Amino acid sequence: METEKDGCRHKVREQTEERDLLNRLNRIEGQVRGIKSMVGEERYCVDILTQVSAVQAALNSFNKVLLSNHIKSCVVEDIKSDQPDAVDELCGIIQKLMK
Repeated sequence: METEKDGCRHKVREQTEERDLLNRLNRIEGQVRGIKSMVGEERYCVDILTQVSAVQAALNSFNKVLLSNHIKSCVVEDIKSDQPDAVDELCGIIQKLMK
């Protein structure tokens, strides 16, 4: 369910969805901290680049899950509520994600 507060749109998520997204972000945050440590430890460039690639893959995976959830809930709800901008907004975000 979407709500609007302070001029911003908000999404009320189920606990399982929120927990999954936060767990993914916590793992990504840990990976980034690990990369920071690797730089501080003067680790080999290729090893750091490998970890950066893993973070990018994790972020892409996060985006896929969030986008899927968005389509199944927010976009469907907007279309049912006859909000014509829903599809344009979805197309815009897909274009940004594919850069």
